[in-house]
Amino acid sequence: MGKLCQLVMGPAGSGKSTFCATIMTHCQSIGRSVHLVNLDPAAEHFEYKPSIDIRDLITLEDVVEELQYGPNGGLVYCLEYLVNNIEWLEEQIQNFEDDYLIIDCPGQIELYTHFPIMKNIVKCLERNGYRTCGVYLLDSQFVQDVSKFFSGVMSAMSAMVQLEVPHINIMSKMDLLGDRAQSFELERYFDPDPTLLLEDANKESSPKLHALNRALVQLIEEFNMVSFLPLNIHDEDSVTLVLSHIDNAIQYGEDVEPKEPKDMEEGDEDFDYE
Repeated sequence: MGKLCQLVMGPAGSGKSTFCATIMTHCQSIGRSVHLVNLDPAAEHFEYKPSIDIRDLITLEDVVEELQYGPNGGLVYCLEYLVNNIEWLEEQIQNFEDDYLIIDCPGQIELYTHFPIMKNIVKCLERNGYRTCGVYLLDSQFVQDVSKFFSGVMSAMSAMVQLEVPHINIMSKMDLLGDRAQSFELERYFDPDPTLLLEDANKESSPKLHALNRALVQLIEEFNMVSFLPLNIHDEDSVTLVLSHIDNAIQYGEDVEPKEPKDMEEGDEDFDYE
């Protein structure tokens, strides 16, 4: 199968840990060997025990207590400590050469935009032969406010540009939208329609911001990088579809040797097919 991993990212509260648990459950149900990797030093509860856990190296609680950092500064320090001791991570991932890693990342957006921390972690994975897919989650509630949606699209685009790996953007928590999740209105958010988004943004903002809205829409339109797959974790077909897109991005299964057909049962060799 080779070395494969998903790097699960997104703002705090976007459902990253729930997504990881859902994919773990689905993969195990179809007989795929998967392991959870936790890179969040502040995490406390997991549905599946992580096979690799940054808290075995450093914890946010220790940093806050010893260095008197705040929670955000402490989290950045923990990730920088990991990068400065990257050989620890390299040693850990050597134990799972033929397995599929699902890496649960912290929700602080600055880790993907302001600092090269996640980019250095991606480089570590690539050095060790891992094919990596960035999976960026955005809460479906963002579509209820166009300005929030703009922010989400820009943060997803920033992560895509920063990491330079195959990338899948996911609109999570679709189950919370109820009947609206099936509405035609949401289609334009999955594959952002710049013209319609601009109209909505201008309706909700001051005229002096219309030029800024137009510039943001133009940026989204010109690069045409960001689209979203809707995910309802309670819908098996939805989970299967999302996983198939991720698998395609990292070419899962393409290096698997085809199986030889089983030998015919004794006595079948003399069967006359005429």
